[in-house]
Amino acid sequence: MPRATNLVQLSPQPLYAQIKDTLRARILDGTYAPHSQMPSEHELCAIFDVSRITVRQALGDLQKEGIVFRLHGKGTFVSKPKAFQNVTSLQGFAEAMSSMGYEIVNQLRHFAIVKANRQVAEKLNVPEGAPVVEIHRVRLLNREPVSLELTWVPETLGKRLANADLATRDIFLILENDCGVPLGHADLSIDAILADDDIVDALRVEEGSPVLRIERLTHDAAGHPLDYEHLYFRGDAFQYRLRIDREKARTKTGKTR
Repeated sequence: MPRATNLVQLSPQPLYAQIKDTLRARILDGTYAPHSQMPSEHELCAIFDVSRITVRQALGDLQKEGIVFRLHGKGTFVSKPKAFQNVTSLQGFAEAMSSMGYEIVNQLRHFAIVKANRQVAEKLNVPEGAPVVEIHRVRLLNREPVSLELTWVPETLGKRLANADLATRDIFLILENDCGVPLGHADLSIDAILADDDIVDALRVEEGSPVLRIERLTHDAAGHPLDYEHLYFRGDAFQYRLRIDREKARTKTGKTR
């Protein structure tokens, strides 16, 4: 049985919240490994010297956060942790993940000059059929495939990317630091699809698995489109997070509903 834990009875934080924070910390530091079974409610009651209802409230909150999951008749298990990226700032995948301590490696699967189809041409503001560079990369997080990225850039920029280290660096950083192109903003749309053959092969998921799809069009500081992408993320390994500020919404609308 895991070590006993003394809770702070006089703390302003409720006992169930203290238990939740303690269990979360043990999950994050590897004490309870992904997919391992958590101690039973009876064991947790003994460890923390609390009632079962307090333990159930702590486990319920952890389940709502996606940190644990329950199997009827079997108990509570640790979920596989999901990496996440905050979409309130414009960052490349490696730029965001490296700052959180993850190891990022890229597999370059395709690099070619192609004729822009109607959709790519419209997004990059070039004539249909104009030459653009198409790049396909698989992003590995701690050596596991997490995303498949399809990128299109104008030919002039793409030729400069041909000599860049696409195996370890973000295209955003290459554009800014090597090409001297300051980035401005990006427009995103997010939905979910079922994995097709290409995604199955790239991300090692089963056919028909749910995949998070992001369409992103990045502009330079002057507002010109320069990087159009289709990003496909494994639904079991990654999530995007967004903070919404109500005060800004009030400022824009001038009223609340």
